[in-house]
Amino acid sequence: MSVDPQEFLRQLFATAIDAAHPQHVLEPFLPKDRSGRVIVIGAGKAAAAMAEVVERCWQGEVRGLVVTRYGHGARCERIEVVEAAHPVPDAAGLAVARRVLALVSDLEEHDRVIFLLSGGGSALLALPAPGISLGDKQAINKALLKSGATIGEMNCVRKHLSAIKGGRLAKACWPASVYTYAISDVPGDQATVIASGPTVGDPTTSADALAILARYAIEVPTAVRDWLHSAESETVKPGDECLSRSHFQLIARPQQSLEAAAVKARQAGFSPLILGDLEGESREVAKVHAGIARQIVQHGQPLPAPCVILSGGETTVTVRGNGRGGRNAEFLLSLTDSLKGLPGVYALAGDTDGIDGSEDNAGALMTPDSYRRAQSLGLNASDELDDNNGYGYFAALDALVVTEPTRTNVNDLRAILILDSASLQSAQPECSEHDA
Repeated sequence: MSVDPQEFLRQLFATAIDAAHPQHVLEPFLPKDRSGRVIVIGAGKAAAAMAEVVERCWQGEVRGLVVTRYGHGARCERIEVVEAAHPVPDAAGLAVARRVLALVSDLEEHDRVIFLLSGGGSALLALPAPGISLGDKQAINKALLKSGATIGEMNCVRKHLSAIKGGRLAKACWPASVYTYAISDVPGDQATVIASGPTVGDPTTSADALAILARYAIEVPTAVRDWLHSAESETVKPGDECLSRSHFQLIARPQQSLEAAAVKARQAGFSPLILGDLEGESREVAKVHAGIARQIVQHGQPLPAPCVILSGGETTVTVRGNGRGGRNAEFLLSLTDSLKGLPGVYALAGDTDGIDGSEDNAGALMTPDSYRRAQSLGLNASDELDDNNGYGYFAALDALVVTEPTRTNVNDLRAILILDSASLQSAQPECSEHDA
C-alpha cells in the first residue's frame, strides 16, 4: 500500500465536506410541486449555496432574502444574498433580520415559505429582543464564546435574547406554510439547537438562560437581566398553534460526513473507527483520541493498524491565553503534545465550513515529525497550548489547512491515520516544512 498520509487526510476532509454540500443534498428534499409562488428566506454559512439550488430547481415565482457569513456568498438572480458577521453579530445581521421579518409579515394561509437553515444562522440572523441593544448581545456572545459553554448552552441564551429565534420566525410567518430545510452542525442534530431554532418550538426557558449565564460567571447588563425575568422573554413552546404549519426537514448531518469519510478510508485499505459526534474541551477530547491511538499502536486495540480514527461534533475552548487559534488547532496542538511524535500517527482536524473559529484556516495537519520540528523552532507544545496558540504553532510548521469558505457546515472532522509497519515502509516521504 503506497500512500501520502497528508494528502490522504486532505482527501478524507474533502470527502466529508462534499457529502454535506447543498449542491448534492438539498434538491431531493424540496417539494415535488415546485410551481407557484414561494418566498425563500435563509440564514447560515450554507444559506447562499442552498439558495442557488432552490433557484435552479424551482419552476414558479421565487423571491427572497438570505444571510450568510462574509465571504460565503453566491450569485443568485432572484434571491438576494446579504453577508454579515460571525461568530459575533454585527449591524448587517441586525438589518437583514429586520428585513426578513418584514418579508414574511402579513402572509396568508395559501402562501409558502422556504427557510434555508444552517450552522452560523444564530449569529447571522441577529435581532435583539425589545430593550436589548446589539452591543449587549455582542458582549454576551463574546463572553460565551470564551467561556467553554457548549453550543446548546450558548443557543439557549441566544434564543431568549432574540426577537426572531426560538420559534419566533415561524410565529411571524403564521398562517403561511413554512418548510425548513436544515443542515445540522450540532451534536445530536436537535432542531431546537441548530441556529437557535427559529421555526421550531423551544423546550428551554428563560430561567435556563439565566442559570447558564450564572454558571459561566458572565456579566449580565441590567436590560438583559430585566428582560430574562419578564414573561415576554419566553420562546415559542412545542405544541403552539403557530407551529402547526411549520415543517422541519434535516437534509445533512455530521454522521453522514463521517460515514462518507469511512467509506473513503475503507476503499483505500484502512479500517475506519467512528467515535461519533463529540463535545467537550478541545484539549481534553484530544487526550482521549491520543489514548486510543497509542493503544492501537502498542496493542492493536480496539482495532489493528492500518486504520483511521474519525470523529465529529463541536468541541469548546476556554480561552485563557493570548494566542491565535480555533478549536481544531487547539485539538491538534493538544494531540501533538500528548503523542510527542508517536511513529506512524498522522492527524487532521478541520471545520467543514472552512473556517476554524474566526481564523483564515479550516484546521491543521499533524505528522509524527511535528513535535520535533516545532521544538527545533523553539516552540514548546505545552507552552503554546497554555497560550491557546494552535494557529501560531501550526503556521510556524506551514501545516495549516486552508480551503477558503466551503459554503456548507456540519462542524468538525477529526481524522487520525495510523499506519502499520508495512504501510510506514511504503508511505511517501513526509513533506518538508514548506510543503505540508
